[in-house]
Amino acid sequence: MTDPTAAPLAADAGAGTDAGTARGTAVTAAPAPGTAGSTATARVLAGLSNPFALGFLLTLGGLAAFVLGLAISNLSTVLIYVAFALFAALGLDPVVRWLERHGIPRPGGIAMVFAGFAVAIAGILWLIIPTVAGQVSQFSKDLPSLVSDFQKSDIYSWLETNFSDQVGTLLTDAQNFITNPSNIASIGGGVLQVGAGIATAVSGVVIVLVLTLYFLASLAAMKNAFVRLTPARSRPKVASLTTEITDSIGGYLMGMVVLAFFNSVVALILHLVLGLPFPALLAVIAFCLTLIPLVGTVAYWVLATVIALFSSPVAALVFGIAYLIYMQIEAYILTPRVMNRAISVPGALVVIGALVGGTLLGLLGALIAIPVTASILLIIKQVWIPRQDAKV
Repeated sequence: MTDPTAAPLAADAGAGTDAGTARGTAVTAAPAPGTAGSTATARVLAGLSNPFALGFLLTLGGLAAFVLGLAISNLSTVLIYVAFALFAALGLDPVVRWLERHGIPRPGGIAMVFAGFAVAIAGILWLIIPTVAGQVSQFSKDLPSLVSDFQKSDIYSWLETNFSDQVGTLLTDAQNFITNPSNIASIGGGVLQVGAGIATAVSGVVIVLVLTLYFLASLAAMKNAFVRLTPARSRPKVASLTTEITDSIGGYLMGMVVLAFFNSVVALILHLVLGLPFPALLAVIAFCLTLIPLVGTVAYWVLATVIALFSSPVAALVFGIAYLIYMQIEAYILTPRVMNRAISVPGALVVIGALVGGTLLGLLGALIAIPVTASILLIIKQVWIPRQDAKV
């Protein structure tokens, strides 16, 4: 005779055995109390359970982050110089490589590029400085006659008739301001500040030029060093991506220089044909302004048209219409042909990138916004999207 309770008891015993086995496995999987893993875990848990130690670690981390942010803020000028020099080197590299393909060694090509750049800078300064100095000198010479003519004009007579007390008070205040030594000292201090700002700008240009020379000479070594920082299995992909990004940035910057040169040539021709003043100076201004993407060409169009109004309203109207026509030709014909080597960026991202870059870094941000946006898009297309597609 079999006991009817034997089967349930056997089942319970089996279940108990399985549960015990599972618990034994779990206990075995956990680190033993005397092992290094359990000791480190116990120390971490003890540290986290101590409010003083936890608060000290959090405070120390926050202080380190604050010091790092302060250091980056103090080094912002240096970082801007480095960014300018790096992008200038990437922009000049296609020219140097073109000279290399025509049998000129790279050091000789770099020397030729920098010699041409120095000649261009000297020519720009030769155009700007005498013109500005002449205009300031002429204005200082004509100022007494301008004041005398204004006092003889009908507008001055009307002002003196209706606001005689106020006009007299303004003249007295102006005389007192000019004859007050403290005001003269403050004006002199402002002039000194302007001079210091000019000296700082000149030194910054020299630093950028020197860094550009070093970056241009060692660009290949810099790219190789960057690639070697990545894992060996990823180096071919990183090297290809780095080369594509640098080539696209260089092509974009060279394209911007070519388009700016076209703008300056068109501006010079229009000023000479219409007889507008300062054609060479305004051509240089056109070149500098149109280097800024999106807004540079429009800004020069507005500025040059307003300046032309002081010479001749009819000439200003003709200039505005002609330059507007050129802007359409540039947008639909020249830009697609010149920028064929650069990465295409959607129009909305171009606007957003230029706004963000200009807000964060000013002129530098506006200049590098489009190549940086294009580089990010390239990384997303060739790295992020393939990894997402590989996930099932």
